[in-house]
Amino acid sequence: MIDVLEGGFFTTVQDRGRSGYRHVGVPPGGVMDVWAYRLANALVGNAGDEAVLEATMVGPTLRFHVETVIAVCGGDFPCMLNGRPLPLWKPAIVRPGDVLKIGVCRAGWRAYIAVTGGIAVPPVMGSRSTYVPARLGGLSGRPLQPGDVLPTGAACRHRVAKPLRWGLARSASRYIGGKTKTVRAVPGPEYGEFTPESRRQFFAACYEVTARSDRIGYRLAGPALALEREREMVSEAVVFGTVQVPSSGQPIVLMADSQTTGGYPRIAQVAAADLPVLAQARPGDHIQFALIAREEALRLYSEQQRRLSRWIAAIRCQWRREQ
Repeated sequence: MIDVLEGGFFTTVQDRGRSGYRHVGVPPGGVMDVWAYRLANALVGNAGDEAVLEATMVGPTLRFHVETVIAVCGGDFPCMLNGRPLPLWKPAIVRPGDVLKIGVCRAGWRAYIAVTGGIAVPPVMGSRSTYVPARLGGLSGRPLQPGDVLPTGAACRHRVAKPLRWGLARSASRYIGGKTKTVRAVPGPEYGEFTPESRRQFFAACYEVTARSDRIGYRLAGPALALEREREMVSEAVVFGTVQVPSSGQPIVLMADSQTTGGYPRIAQVAAADLPVLAQARPGDHIQFALIAREEALRLYSEQQRRLSRWIAAIRCQWRREQ
């Protein structure tokens, strides 16, 4: 068990999400930054897609009841274990009574706290992910609160794998750091219906992530976009990374908890390889969209998955050597 002493700003239980329910209006949800999520699970010896804690802006304070292994990945959050600094992107042993405190992020926006065996809340519709708009999954479908108790899977009785030679933190900084983030995108289904100036502006200007942004969608501020001819749209399918343009002309990038259909024109779709970059953008950051072809988006995603698979295989190999 893990005691929640402080819940942080917005900390929820998340995994890869629930699939197969879009037809009844339930989005997949799940982690926003799948890159950090998968590496955190690998670092603690989890073989699959176990549930973790996703912290936003300010992390939680947790007290552990058993000896196990933890890892914190994602944004640059100050982490203290019993008052001593805990490195990010590395596994660490915690023992009964140990207290982990995660502070205010310095760069990026989200952290992922993995524990061996995963966070073992009951699955709902095949997933432990928290979907707050419907109070579904996680702990009663809500963020963590002081006094909560988190069940975990089987405790780890093994030694921690040695830190990787490459240094995952250095690689992570490439997509976490910087106030302006380049996000590649392909044209959306209604891209050709926007004015030529709007199409040019969307990929030329920088859009600011506003404070009205969350796991459902990022509302952006920048040059207003307009259709060549106004029309009423029938609701169409939308997914994580779809960029919609409402009547205000200010784009909205849909995120992990977004609805399954929408009635606004879709000017672009963010490349899957850059969704982790988007997930770590905070209010006040700027997004620079870069136009790429669909074939390039597929190539980038395949390359990213191959690199991630190599890292995970190397981590698991070290775990096996340590046992």
